[in-house]
Amino acid sequence: MESLLLRSAQIIDPRSAHNGTTTDVLIRGGKILEIGQNLSADGVQEVHSNHLCVSPGWLDLQANFNDPGFEHRETLESGRLAAARGGYTAVAVMPSTDPVIDSKSSVEYILNRSATGPVELLPIGALSEGRKGLDIAGMYDMHMAGAVAFSDDQKPVSNAGLLLLALQYVKPFDGLVVHFPHDVSIAGDGKMNESPMSTQLGMKGIPALAEELMVERDLSLVNYAGAQLHFGTISTQGSVQRIREAQQKGARISAGVTPYHLVLTDEVLKDFDTNYKVLPPLRREDDREALLAGVVDGTIQVICTDHRPREIETKQCEFDHAAFGMIGLESTYALLNTHLRDRIPAERLVEMLSLNPRQLVKQPVEVIEEGSVANLTLFDPSLDWVYAQSDQASLATNSPFYGAVFTGKVIGVFNRGMFFAS
Repeated sequence: MESLLLRSAQIIDPRSAHNGTTTDVLIRGGKILEIGQNLSADGVQEVHSNHLCVSPGWLDLQANFNDPGFEHRETLESGRLAAARGGYTAVAVMPSTDPVIDSKSSVEYILNRSATGPVELLPIGALSEGRKGLDIAGMYDMHMAGAVAFSDDQKPVSNAGLLLLALQYVKPFDGLVVHFPHDVSIAGDGKMNESPMSTQLGMKGIPALAEELMVERDLSLVNYAGAQLHFGTISTQGSVQRIREAQQKGARISAGVTPYHLVLTDEVLKDFDTNYKVLPPLRREDDREALLAGVVDGTIQVICTDHRPREIETKQCEFDHAAFGMIGLESTYALLNTHLRDRIPAERLVEMLSLNPRQLVKQPVEVIEEGSVANLTLFDPSLDWVYAQSDQASLATNSPFYGAVFTGKVIGVFNRGMFFAS
């Protein structure tokens, strides 16, 4: 158990009586021992920064570590290290592995590999066997083994009856289904958002309808089943509005968005940089503004990295043939703080990075107060730094942000009695 003294740290925790105050925080034995001014203690490591902030530990609700089966993209170890550098003390890992996480033993494999260290791995079990969309997976066995949710990742469930069955199946144990709203029959082999930009670039577009039609269908299924569903990533103005209206009527739904959909539009694709090729695709400015409005008013509850490592050869190729996906664990906070600190208040950002995702997957949400377990993320919103590929922990390199000067940096994480300095 490491001992830590945070000097002049601003506490950002909407549930804490210390929220918004700048004070010292003493951590011993894995717990917050004391909060106050000018604290002193022997044998502790002190942490300073120009504008040190501390919040409950962040949890990424959607990331791919591709282990087992695709360890050349990312391993559980490299993924956990990247997560720690990005400020996350827990990561929910998607079942896009080989073999697929669709059984008790595969769930246990993930949990056993994360039994130690400051970053916890939370397995999301497959919704269907082998993520094939044909037969329901052993969801109850996976739930009992420790799966925190169920999803087929970016393989949308086109069979409405199967998704309804999954929603009904998880209802008795109040499980969470995470679905990617994407109608493949409409999206076809589209490469980017359907817009004037796709016409200008001569690329087949993916219409907003492909997402919004699936959202409409899923809302009907949720209303019928009375279960809980989370839209993993949404990207359009129409999706935000439909989800907002359904929530106002009491539907048990939530939604996530990536940081790059909040910052970028399809205009960045004019240079054909394949690292911007993501799914759902980057949309238009009115979509981006609608997503931001949904973040601010609570329609969207989670900002997830959708960390999606890809091989070099699947990105360094023609845009048409490039794979979808971008890594993001180590750049998410900096990207958001650099571009949106005037739009998303710090408390709201902490809710979306920590409190809301933890509540969705029923993980402990410790309040920053004396006597509480120390599960913390430390960051400084004022620090300028350069995001360099040579400094990252992830094995993958499919990020368009190398060389960017960011404002706002993660200082470290503390969890399970261990401190990791970024």
